[in-house]
Amino acid sequence: MNEKPAYKRVLLKLSGEILQGDRGYGISPVVLDRLSNEIKEVVGMGVQIALVIGGGNIFRGLEGSAIGIERAQGDYMGMLATVINSLALQNALEQKNVYTRVQSAIGMQQIAEPYIRRRAIRHLEKGRVVIFAAGTGNTYFTTDTAAVLRASEIGAEVILKGTKVDGVYDADPMRVSGAKKIVQVNYLEVLQRSLKVMDATAISHCMDNHLPIVVFNIRESGNLRRIILGEPIGTVVKDESKFVDR
Repeated sequence: MNEKPAYKRVLLKLSGEILQGDRGYGISPVVLDRLSNEIKEVVGMGVQIALVIGGGNIFRGLEGSAIGIERAQGDYMGMLATVINSLALQNALEQKNVYTRVQSAIGMQQIAEPYIRRRAIRHLEKGRVVIFAAGTGNTYFTTDTAAVLRASEIGAEVILKGTKVDGVYDADPMRVSGAKKIVQVNYLEVLQRSLKVMDATAISHCMDNHLPIVVFNIRESGNLRRIILGEPIGTVVKDESKFVDR
């Protein structure tokens, strides 16, 4: 069996909701343990991995607007939530002897390094996991946009977006029983059909920089490793010219 990784450097994007597991809020120790085990396995294969984690399990800026919190203030609160999640995952990884660095787009030198592109790349080259926290450091930008920006800056070959479902569908599979899974799709179609992959800014950046995205179910154990080995898991978003029959 060929165990050679299909990728050398990847960026894994996780929503904050993934960390809450079945709790409905906060951070699940069970989920942290499972994720850190899977990331450790990938690192052991020689793959360089960076992460961006959302903060929706703690606070969302847009939801804050609905209860009267000014949007920019709410976005900063959401950025801080991503720092909490990043520190939690860092702790879980380092308990398993996986060297990890958290780099924050907002200065907080007591708990995280500042985001410095060349330093992040050096950490990856040394086999350390790098977690990018606090989004882009700017309000009105999502962690999806932060993920594609950081992926481009560090030269990642692909963005792996771990979700609660096994790919992209033409309708919400949680609400529409007849929703059909899409195996591969190009960037423009994602934008035209408003498919729930990433926000428009993030997709446009991927399109302009030819950065592929794989959307997959991170809750299914072993999926991360299978993708790294090149198995056709989830939905692939990339340039149409690079499609192959699957």
